[in-house]
Amino acid sequence: MNETRIPIERESDIVVARQAGRQLAAANGFSMTDQTLIATAISEVARNIVVYALKGEIIVSRVEDGTRVGIQVVASDAGPGIENLDMAMRDGYSTKNSLGLGLPGARRLMDDFHLTSEIGHGTTVTMKKWRR
Repeated sequence: MNETRIPIERESDIVVARQAGRQLAAANGFSMTDQTLIATAISEVARNIVVYALKGEIIVSRVEDGTRVGIQVVASDAGPGIENLDMAMRDGYSTKNSLGLGLPGARRLMDDFHLTSEIGHGTTVTMKKWRR
């Protein structure tokens, strides 16, 4: 299983994470469009780490489910956590006066999306995109 771990602490790390996701997707036969969707979803969750948690990690890996091949992205941090998951997943909701596209946008771009968070202990987002 190909896996790349990218520590996320600053804006430049977001670029590194995007590139890692795009490269892994390309190496596993994803279309250019899906490579872009994966990179964009990574950018959204990585930016949340930088803005809200200050540091964390993104792991991109190849996954298989029977005959399906996919890319899994796990974004985790030990930040403050998300107080209201339902609100955080609403379009336009933001606690930092941004556009609020992050989590709901990433969910729309990927095929599978799971969010867990515990106040005072951090947040983990697990996303998958399956090759068409």
